[in-house]
Amino acid sequence: MSKVSQVTRLQELVYELEIAEVMTRDFLSVTPQMTMREFKEFLQEHRFSGAPVMEDGELVGIISIEDLIEALAAGELGCLVEAKMTRDPVVLKANDLVVRSVDYFGRFGYGRFPVVDDQGAIVGVLTKGDITRGLLRKLEVEYHQEEIRRARVNHIFDDVSSDHTSISLRYDVEARNFERGGRASRSIKRALKRFGLPRQIVRRAAIATYEAEMNVVIHADDPGGVITAEIQPDQIVIEAIDMGPGIPDIDLAMQRGFSTAPDWIREMGFGAGMGLKNIDRCADRMELLSPHGTRTTLRIVIYMDER
Repeated sequence: MSKVSQVTRLQELVYELEIAEVMTRDFLSVTPQMTMREFKEFLQEHRFSGAPVMEDGELVGIISIEDLIEALAAGELGCLVEAKMTRDPVVLKANDLVVRSVDYFGRFGYGRFPVVDDQGAIVGVLTKGDITRGLLRKLEVEYHQEEIRRARVNHIFDDVSSDHTSISLRYDVEARNFERGGRASRSIKRALKRFGLPRQIVRRAAIATYEAEMNVVIHADDPGGVITAEIQPDQIVIEAIDMGPGIPDIDLAMQRGFSTAPDWIREMGFGAGMGLKNIDRCADRMELLSPHGTRTTLRIVIYMDER
């Protein structure tokens, strides 16, 4: 029996979907000149618990029901929203993966985040409810697609005769390129699905590969590293090789929450110290080789038969 816990499709989707696919695009905003009394009526009318603050089409802050409660307690319903709002709010990018927003909700404890495009313009708002609804919508669509699409390449190795048969995939991963982070894992996942592999196998491989890929992005020195996946009849072997400084204490690196990522990367929502633990949870076997001062090699093995 494998030590691996089951990975649900919902857990997998947070590593696959972009925030743009689940956020609320048609959002309502308030102005800095609105009074807190007017803001109270706004919340009651629309049944919201907060809103972005916009001025001349630009995001200037965010205000929540907690700010209203403070104003009520202080008898300041006549003051303006600009006096109570949070300026320079924490934002998410539309092309970030949903897994990043999950980390943000846990880390900051906010009820919503403005979502901006690459130019910094607000394009939506994201709440926990948006994530839940977006994931459920995706599941419903996939269910119907699965009903329609039954042809799978389930026996890709059956009629192949050789001493060692495998399919190899390779992807270059750039150091510090967070915009392209996740490209390799998404491509590998897409390939595994097309090969008709069991969904649980695909999910585990996708999550483990994503975490390994982001470790390369965060920790590797220039130019970065390489992600490879070798698909064999009985197992998938994923390797992540980076040209970073190595890991002096592997046992310490495996501890939950331990991270050597600099503060600026943590502020971006990465490097929380959960990557290796998530990989270990998804893998049947995991090997980490990192002589200090040289490259780090992470090897992940997932058995096809889920033994």
